[in-house]
Amino acid sequence: MEYFFKKKPKDECGIFGISNDTNAANLTALGLHALQHRGQDSTGIVTSDKINFFAHRGMGQVSEVFSNSKLLETLKGSISIGHNRYGTTGESALKNVQPLFSELNIGGIAIAHNGNLTNTNQLKEKLIRSGSIFQSTSDTEVILHLLSTSSGDLLERLTYALNSINGAYSLLLMTIDKLIGVRDPFGIRPLVLGKYKNSYVLSSESCGLDIIGAELIRDVEPGEIIIIKEDKIQSIKPFNRTQLRPCLFEYIYFSRPDSIFEGRNVYDVRKKIGFELVNENKDDQKKIDVVIPIPDSGNASALGYSEKIKKPFEFGIIRNHYTGRTFIQESTSIRHLSVKLKHNPNLSSLKNKNIALIDDSIVRGTTSIKIVEMLRNCGVKKIHMRIASPPVKFPCFYGIDTPTKKELLASRYSIQEIQKYIGVDSLNFISLDGVYKALGHKKGRDKNKPEFTDHYFSGDYPVELVDQKSGSLPSQLSLLIEAKNK
Repeated sequence: MEYFFKKKPKDECGIFGISNDTNAANLTALGLHALQHRGQDSTGIVTSDKINFFAHRGMGQVSEVFSNSKLLETLKGSISIGHNRYGTTGESALKNVQPLFSELNIGGIAIAHNGNLTNTNQLKEKLIRSGSIFQSTSDTEVILHLLSTSSGDLLERLTYALNSINGAYSLLLMTIDKLIGVRDPFGIRPLVLGKYKNSYVLSSESCGLDIIGAELIRDVEPGEIIIIKEDKIQSIKPFNRTQLRPCLFEYIYFSRPDSIFEGRNVYDVRKKIGFELVNENKDDQKKIDVVIPIPDSGNASALGYSEKIKKPFEFGIIRNHYTGRTFIQESTSIRHLSVKLKHNPNLSSLKNKNIALIDDSIVRGTTSIKIVEMLRNCGVKKIHMRIASPPVKFPCFYGIDTPTKKELLASRYSIQEIQKYIGVDSLNFISLDGVYKALGHKKGRDKNKPEFTDHYFSGDYPVELVDQKSGSLPSQLSLLIEAKNK
């Protein structure tokens, strides 16, 4: 087996918007701070004072792009949308930084997008043939061109655009005087509605509301369009009603543990996944001395596992949250030290112990091998690795960075082979039924009518993969390669 030194899967973006507040830009920046975990490549904010639009966008995290507080002072107005990006469709470059802005014959419009369209290439080819000129390689720009090339008022154009696209998405749009939120017909990607004083707020997660002291009203419904003008709100549902199928990985990994997603506290769900891990591994009671999470994503499930199995929970691995970009050259002599940039052992919790090592997932191999090697060097007796998700066997085309099946360990190797590859004494994944039970479905997953989007484990894609099935290759829309800081 070859080594895979790639990171965890990454969600594409976080979005935040607010209407009817004179501090709109500052509040949006705070919301983006809370949503930083959803994307670190770039960030941007666009505002409106109902006369003009104002924008600032850049590469890097919120604290980097908006490090000068005076920048926010230039973003005038009471309406604002913001975006954190991790690019899966379109390269990580300045031309793809959102929110995107375009001047249409009905006025200017800004757009921020979380998710992925599955018929991007098909639509681009059609639009280019009809004369559209693309300035980015982001699938989000397709939506702007659909708005531009259609007719009628904004709502008519938006309905046309939404009926033209396939995919998993949450959108924020902003006109000169309106804030608009949209969620895909299956509700795969998250979007919540909140209230702040006399303002309405839209955010990818409820933690974006918490940071500014806003009240969570509800999740935006699948296929719902919410139009906000000042302190008035309008709900429109232009699609035929479909079954709600939110992304299962939001509960397992992507969402912040303090967020509320579809009425469930993410932290509580992760703890219950830990309970189910014990229910599916009853012999662990005799094997385990101490429970150790791989921080931070394994923390809550490890705590639940520890409570259920009645064995002590310890932080046997300490995470460094301030790694940033590594300055160390990847020379052979020091490459083996790179894991310690992020994780370091807490020796007193590990030596001569039989440990349950809990992680949220094994996707592409990540750093599991090196972590296990590090634990062995600390004198751990036995390592029983327990994973709080089923084996990831299928790629995601809905805005999560797992692009090819060959990169997924579980699609190529058995659990026994992965166990040997990682170097642990035992390896067990929670079943898909077990995750559903943790979410309150006592009988597990209903194969005829699953409640969640779980294609990474099941191969069941609820939204048609148009580009994949047609064999349509990504269009090269620009030969311009932007210089990047090294």
